[in-house]
Amino acid sequence: MLFDDTYKTIESASEGIFRDKGSKFIAYAYPIRSEEEVKPIITALRAEHAKARHFCYAYRLTPDRSVFRINDDGEPSGTAGRPILNYLLSEDVTNILMVVVRYFGGTLLGVPGLINAYKTASIEALKASKIINKTVNDVYEANFDYLQMNDVMKLVKEEHIDVLAQQFDTQCVLKFEIRKNQLNQILGKFDKIAGVKLKYLQTV
Repeated sequence: MLFDDTYKTIESASEGIFRDKGSKFIAYAYPIRSEEEVKPIITALRAEHAKARHFCYAYRLTPDRSVFRINDDGEPSGTAGRPILNYLLSEDVTNILMVVVRYFGGTLLGVPGLINAYKTASIEALKASKIINKTVNDVYEANFDYLQMNDVMKLVKEEHIDVLAQQFDTQCVLKFEIRKNQLNQILGKFDKIAGVKLKYLQTV
């Protein structure tokens, strides 16, 4: 196989906490699959922690781990988002958002103190979560006539294809995902059913 078709992420949301000189750092880890999920999560945390001073975060996305972003949210540059991201990099996890909510305790921690606090809170949150291996999958949409439905569903069942959405009318639409290393084999079988049009949507 030419590329690694698995990646590490977390199974479900988790949290961790770190305290230093009266400041409290609460880290929240979330499994995410797109950038659109980030803003609503931050908004909800801001509402939940109305008195907190900073909401710093980092996230990594895509199986090839190429998309990432950091946000220091008013902390000195490089003291919050970067240490959170560096920890995610060192653990080689992706499709994950880590937000650290800081309640200021009145004592300045200085740059090394902040870096340590944001990193340690992130470590605690990741320790509390379950890390799982996921396969890199391609999402496709199949369009076909109602008459082809039996053939299509038989193939879905035989190949244990993961169906994400389906709509059966006179024109049927099936949205599904296939592990990348089984792609050619399964798409080849779809090609053998007359009248099925396949469209690639995304890699997850």
